[in-house]
Amino acid sequence: MNLTERDKKHIWHPLTQHKLHPESKPIVKAKGALLYDEDGREYVDAISSWYTAMYGHCNDFIIERAHQQMQQLDQVIFSGFTHEPAVELSEKLIAILPENQQKLMFNDNGSTSTEIGIKMALQFHHNKGQTRKTLLAFEEGFHGDTLGAMSVSGLSVYNGPFEEFFIDVKRIPLPNGENETAILKAIESFHAETPLAGFIYEPLVQGAAGMKMYQAAHLEPILQKCKELGIICVADEVMTGFGKTGSFFASDHVAVKPDVMCLSKALTAGLVPMGITTCTQEIYDAFYDDDIGKGLFHAHTYSANPIACATAIAGIELLQSEEIQSNIKQIESWHQQFAEEIAKHPKVRVTRQQGVIFALELAIEMERYGDLRYKIYEFCMAEGVYLRPLGATIYILAPYITTKAQVEKIYRAIRKVLDTF
Repeated sequence: MNLTERDKKHIWHPLTQHKLHPESKPIVKAKGALLYDEDGREYVDAISSWYTAMYGHCNDFIIERAHQQMQQLDQVIFSGFTHEPAVELSEKLIAILPENQQKLMFNDNGSTSTEIGIKMALQFHHNKGQTRKTLLAFEEGFHGDTLGAMSVSGLSVYNGPFEEFFIDVKRIPLPNGENETAILKAIESFHAETPLAGFIYEPLVQGAAGMKMYQAAHLEPILQKCKELGIICVADEVMTGFGKTGSFFASDHVAVKPDVMCLSKALTAGLVPMGITTCTQEIYDAFYDDDIGKGLFHAHTYSANPIACATAIAGIELLQSEEIQSNIKQIESWHQQFAEEIAKHPKVRVTRQQGVIFALELAIEMERYGDLRYKIYEFCMAEGVYLRPLGATIYILAPYITTKAQVEKIYRAIRKVLDTF
């Protein structure tokens, strides 16, 4: 049997209805911006494998750091122990985060990173003797697939039969410059009815919602209102972090800084899983007490895995390099030129861009995981480009090392989609 047949015997893939889509394509190799299947065909990874491999697949610099680390210290429990890679990573990460971030908690992935952010917000008030059990979130936000993260997510396609178990959440629409007064009044009304513990948000770009974008200036009054009401601001930068929006973090664009930040995906450059949740000194101090019960009793077996820490350190060094920063600016300019061209196409409803994130909405009605979406996906694969449309939204979030020729190949595939469907 080939890999596809062997896969079908035992594996249950994520976000897949196997009765409708029983086969998965075997990928046997990856390098730079390219994926290779078992037949030797190559595909430009136009979404960096869910926004992780931002410095390219199998990056030699990152692999060497991981190799060095795994010969020194592979894994050790992080409760009661510490190690050099974790300490160095904490120092390097805090140095590039917004200056109010002072403490960090290691975890495993994006969902657990936001889960901890939610727990920090809820327990912060509990430790202070306040009853605040309700959270605030944007409509159509997405924060992960664990139960707490699902609670604050607003995309029903993921939540399905679990909604009756969720934390209480109030929702507000994305700010657009015209609805600020209504949003602020809604927050005040929600808070008067049942005090809000925290506000979780994807700054500037709602990824899973279809790369929906909004302005920093429109977010700031919401964060300021939350600060006034003592609502903990939790920035979910799992997708936006590490250079994608044109700065190290999307929160760098926003004057009002979050109390908590959730990180993963590009954190370890696509090599190994890891998440980190950071917070201000004020948040940390609410858990610092002689009462052991006021501690944040949350742990993961692989918290601060030394190899993951080593890859994250290498990733930060690459992010700060002149080469990667130059590449980011170059990709931004290519996308701007493509947007100007493609916006005129009758099949394009609108284009959006923030940093290296580019998205266009098709002027076609289609379901998020409907048949037409899969046809477009397969069409692009036949063109040698891995794109994963979010309903009617086609987006690009390619590695920072993607060449001009590879980016043009992505653009050509999108042009053909527009002319074919």
